[in-house]
Amino acid sequence: MENIDIPSLLQSMSKNMIRLEIGETDGTCIGQFGGLPDVPQDFSWPVFETETFHDKEIRPRPLSFLAQFQCDALAPFDLEGLLPHTGILSFFYELDSQRWGFSLEDSGCAKTYWFPDKSILSPADFPSELETDYRLPQFEIHAAAEKSYPDFEDFSLAYPELSNPAYWKDIPEGWDKFYDEYDKSLDLLRAKNQPSGHSLLGWPMIIQNNMTCECELVRRGYYLGSSWKNIPEKEIKAAEQNSLTDWLLLFQLNSVECEDYYLDFGDCGSLYFYIRKEDLSARRFDQVWLIQQCY
Repeated sequence: MENIDIPSLLQSMSKNMIRLEIGETDGTCIGQFGGLPDVPQDFSWPVFETETFHDKEIRPRPLSFLAQFQCDALAPFDLEGLLPHTGILSFFYELDSQRWGFSLEDSGCAKTYWFPDKSILSPADFPSELETDYRLPQFEIHAAAEKSYPDFEDFSLAYPELSNPAYWKDIPEGWDKFYDEYDKSLDLLRAKNQPSGHSLLGWPMIIQNNMTCECELVRRGYYLGSSWKNIPEKEIKAAEQNSLTDWLLLFQLNSVECEDYYLDFGDCGSLYFYIRKEDLSARRFDQVWLIQQCY
């Protein structure tokens, strides 16, 4: 244990994150939650063909507009220059079915758009088919730049040997000491900030398990809504090996509580929009994959 410097390992994995606060009035306003999205004149409001919790008829359902970001306002916080610095970046999600992203069948339950030229955009009216409950009220979003560090589920992909209890079997209480030191080190690194959970880029605040491996496996056609026992072990290993570097978090939206408004995902859950690094560089935002997690 004395030769393993966990704080240094965590520091080496740090990522710049844009922390978001919804409904705050201080700081730089960089976008909006809810309200009407700014879109081009020829924009077609996205729909997803699905049944819902309340209606078992499979039919096209309009997605809800979640948030949009002014890319030029984000630029000072995007320290690595990963995001576009012109135009508007917008996120939509079908709220009545609240798909989890476990399967390719969930493709289309969420949409991400980048509109490079703000000068041709104007607010779109809600489609008449979108129920009132899924027309979200508008709040400002404010931003701050800060460092983020990986939760254990992501850390363990980067250091699988250290994160395996079997590695510590010959060291008394080795595994417990290792995990405790990791936990304390992470708490100390995060102590200066109280993240809201809403963010662009950086490491996610994980509720259940690592998601980069899930993104990779779903894109390979595997269903993850039940046991993984039918997925070949070599496929899981390949996804674990590459996914942490190939995929990154684009946007995390926690359940939202603002003034007298509350929006929940599952049971106090979060939405995570992931994208491959190569797709982000090429501005292929149609390749974003959504995962929902909750307690």
